[in-house]
Parts: sequence; structure tokens; C-alpha cells
Amino acid sequence: MNHFNAAPGGVDPGDISRSWQRCRTAGLTPEQNRRDHPHLTQAERRMAAERRATLATQARPVMDYVFSQIKDSGCVMLLSDENGYVLDSAGDIDFCTRAAQVALTPGASWAEEARGTNAIGTALIERKPMVVNGTEHYLRHNNFLACAAAPLTEPDGKLLGVIDISCDARRYHPHTFGLVRAAAQMIEKRIFELAFLHQTKLRFHMSSNCLGSLMEGEVAIAEDGRILGASRAGFAMLGLRHEDIGTREICSVFDLTMAELTTLGVRAQGEAVGVRLRNGELLYLTVEQMRAPVIRRPAMPAAEVARPDALAELDTGDARVAKAISQLRRVLGRKVPILLQGETGAGKDFFARAIHAAGPRANGPFVAVNCAALPETLIESELFGHAPGAFTGARKEGAPGRIREANGGTLFLDEIGDMPLAMQTRLLRVLEEGMVTPIGGKPVPVDFLLISATHADFSARIAAKTFRSDLYYRLNGLSISLPPLRQRTDLPALIGNILAREAASRGGRVPTLSPELAQACARHAWPGNLRQLSGMLRTACLMLEEDEDTLHLHHLSEEALRELTAAKRPAVAVEPAVATLRAQSDAVIAAAVAGAGGNIAAAARNLGISRNTLYRRLGNVREHREASPWTGA
Repeated sequence: MNHFNAAPGGVDPGDISRSWQRCRTAGLTPEQNRRDHPHLTQAERRMAAERRATLATQARPVMDYVFSQIKDSGCVMLLSDENGYVLDSAGDIDFCTRAAQVALTPGASWAEEARGTNAIGTALIERKPMVVNGTEHYLRHNNFLACAAAPLTEPDGKLLGVIDISCDARRYHPHTFGLVRAAAQMIEKRIFELAFLHQTKLRFHMSSNCLGSLMEGEVAIAEDGRILGASRAGFAMLGLRHEDIGTREICSVFDLTMAELTTLGVRAQGEAVGVRLRNGELLYLTVEQMRAPVIRRPAMPAAEVARPDALAELDTGDARVAKAISQLRRVLGRKVPILLQGETGAGKDFFARAIHAAGPRANGPFVAVNCAALPETLIESELFGHAPGAFTGARKEGAPGRIREANGGTLFLDEIGDMPLAMQTRLLRVLEEGMVTPIGGKPVPVDFLLISATHADFSARIAAKTFRSDLYYRLNGLSISLPPLRQRTDLPALIGNILAREAASRGGRVPTLSPELAQACARHAWPGNLRQLSGMLRTACLMLEEDEDTLHLHHLSEEALRELTAAKRPAVAVEPAVATLRAQSDAVIAAAVAGAGGNIAAAARNLGISRNTLYRRLGNVREHREASPWTGA
């Protein structure tokens, strides 16, 4: 049954007529071939998603909620930017032909000049909610669709995009129009709240019962009373124009001075009060986050102006580390991928967390993934997530995946050099498109800072075709090489920081090192770098008696004492007959395992590689033992 014979409430029948006239003027014909329709390339889709990342991020939860209300009704929800290009979608497009399905996926254009009369494109031009049903579409191959759409605007009135619900024209229900308008209000409200998180906000309506609902008007104001932004309802109720934003004062709208409004906010304490507009109309108003008058304080001494941030705390006197921190500061907030390189235990994890904490995404999530620790069978679902029931053993509710969990924050991929080749291809696609596709699901836009870390030699892995060169160049926006501990000039300061942290966690005094222990630390090569040093000092601190505050050699574990006092091992000798690269590598591995008494963790630490990598190499060693015998095995 076609419910569109009468225009739904709020829809002007003349809108369709004006749109058809524009289509004819633009030279479109009803028989236009759908192959002529523009579609964004992957790179263009990524750029569009990045440009409207806030819109996509704030719209997605609303789309998920609304679609949960109309699930199994054969509908699809679309989110477009202000140019009519689809950014995101949710729902069931099985009601479309294969060719038409392409038009309802991210990257497709629904601009009126390309698709003719349609809800998205026409709503963008008319700047108001639209319904276009069946034969009202200008292009005949769209006549099977019924679409309801509402434009989305920023708090300054600028057009952001459109939210749309489409279905088979035979199944359209008039309630869809109200649903899509409610979705638009929810999205705009989320964007308004995010934009003015710390500003004073006024909420108002003609009825006090409507305060706190989607129907209320909202306006954000500066300390001097200037109007910074308003919701769509706020524009309408206060009679604001787009050019009023940033120029007009709130006292020109309400019959109150800024001082009176401030006093009202303090006295009302969030309760609604009746206030008259300059035109005499009564509105019920609440004041939220009204700031107290600014008190000017004397300037603080330079040393007290700013507390050192997380990056500054890592600068303990080494010139190479200081240079790395200086380079990192130049890209903070620029969304430049950062690649941290260095031996295992050199502090890559500390640097990644400090970069996140010192940057503008500090309040967002920090999601760390060790690519070497994930089994190849699980890494795909762990990183990219999966839809409900996407595969045998999958969670019923699905999983967002670590990449989606990092949305709005930082994704730290440790040991990226050990990522399987197939997963490298998928990760590259995410970085190029700004979209992640869960297993069995649909693409979802993501926005995160990427930090990668590795101890691997990328040039060797690229040459061996175990790592994609195009992914390497994507990761390598800024490459930072962290020096190993044996090359750092700030060992005493590092030891002092570690001991201070340990003392703080135990609530005791900060211990010091005895001269013999300090000398032993200075002579040691520290193959496990900072991780080895931290572990050794942490255990030693636990061995202190309550009345002791000096660490001696006898406080160390037997293994740490043996490593710290052992003579330097001679290099492994390899017979010329077997002195191939593989034989030398196998010999070094065998010697390290033997030297560690079969302790794989200790051997991996001494070699500067992960345990997973060592296990894989040991497997290769055994396979080639006959062809490449070890020396000293």
C-alpha cells in the first residue's frame, strides 16, 4: 500500500515540483544511466570521512539506536556529508538489486544534480526535512525507493550533512518521517553538547515540561554574553539568524542583562524559571555551567606556570631522547602516524603512552595491541571486530574490535613487524579509507592517532616480502629511534626515577644504590634495556628490610646478580663451511638458548626479540638442522 498519496505533515508539495524543475535545468533526464552517477574513490572516501569525523562519530550511536527500533523492516539508514556523499550506513539493503545496493554504500553520491530528486539531495538544497516516495524520484530507476531525510546543521547554522531512512516504496510508513527528524535532533544535540562542553548553556521552551527533551531550544554563550551557537530549535525560538552567531549578545534576545542572567543562574541552581524575551513572549529557562566572575590573580613564577607533561617527564638528560621528544612535540595533534623503533625493552610503550597523554586526544581511549602476542587465528577478530554470529564461536553480541575501541583516541600497535601479511593488507585499507569493516559486518568510520612500535629491521623484512612496503610508508609519518640503555647517558637519572616510583607504590623512602651496585649497573650491557633494569630494581626493593634504604648486590635475585657480575661472553664462532647468514643466525639463537639454560624468556630478552618470534625461529632452526648444523649446540 502506498502511503504517500497525501503529503506528510511538514512537507510542502511544492518542494518536489521545484526539485524537478532544477533537474530539468541541470540537463538531467528521467532515463539517466545509473553508471553515470559519481562514486568516491577510496582515497576520497578517507578524506571525506576525516573531514566529517565528528559528524560520523556522533551520528553512529544514534543510527545504531534508531535502526534497532526498525530492525527487520527492510530499511537502511544513510548518513551523508553536506555534498551528498554517503559517509556511513546501517541496515538491510537486500530489498535492492545488486546495482542499486552500490548506491546505498559509503562513497555513493546522492546530490540532486547527480541523482535527481531524492530525499538526501533535495533536503540539502531545501535545508529542511524531505520525503521522496516512488515516482516522485526524478530518475526512473530510483522509483522503487521511498526515502525520508532530515538535514544536519552545526551550532553556527552551517550545513553538516543529512540523515536518511530508505526502504522499498511499497513498505513505506508515514511514521518514518517523524523517526528521521527525531534522529536528526539527537545527532545535532550530541554535536552541540560536544562543541560547548565547557561553555555556559541556556535551555528553554514555552512549556517547562519540554525542558530536557529533544524539543527544547539550546544556546551557548561566552562570558561577555556573545551567542556562540544554538540548536535548530534554539534558532527558531529566539528568531536567530546564522550571522548572529559570534556577533549578537544574549541580552538583545532576553529581557535580562548578562549580570542578571548570571545571578539568575546561581539562584535557580538548575531549576526552570520564567523569563521574557524582548518581544514579550514567555519562555521557561534553565542555566547550565554558568561560570563565576573571573578573578584575576597575580602571574605565577615561571617555574610554577606549567607542570611538566608526560613527554617532559621522559626527558632525563640523554641528548638523543631529548631530540626525539622535541620532534614528537612538533606533530602532537597533527594526526601524523608515529613509528617508534628500538630494541625490546627500550621504552617504546612508555613513549607511546606519553605521546597520547601529552596530546589533544588525552581524554580519549588509549588502546594497546601486541601484534606478536596474538595468535594468527585470533588477530583478525581482535583487531577488526566481528558482527554477531559472524563465525563459529563468535560472541552472540559481536565485538567492536580494538581499532573501533580506539576511536577518538590512540591506537598503539606494538611489535607491528610481526603482524601477519594478510592482516597488513586489511590494516592498510583501514588507514587509507578511515573505515574499518568487522568480520561479517559493514564499514564503520574510525578516527584515531596511530602509533606503531617495532624492534624489527623493516628493510630486511620488506626485501624478504614478509612486510608490505606500502604499509611501512603509511606507518612511517614520523620515525623515532630510541637508543638502547647501554648507549644512554642518563642511567643514574633513570635509576632514580624507577626507585622513586617503587618507593611511592610502597609508601616508603626512596632507596639509593651502594657504590658497588652502581658500578655494576654502569658496566652492564643491559640486553633487556629498561624492562630489565626496572624488573631488577623492583625485585631488589622488595628485598629491603624496613630499616634499610640502600640497595646492595645481595638484594638482587640470583639471576640478576649472575647477569650483572658475569664476564662478557665471547662471540659465537662459526665454521667457514657453514658461515652462511642462516647458519650464523641459527648459531646465535642456539647459543642464546643454551646460555640461558633453556629459559626461552631470558634468551629472547638477551637477543632483543619477542618470545613468539624466538619460538618461530626455533621451529625454523629445527627444520634446517640437518642442512645447517649449529656450532656449539
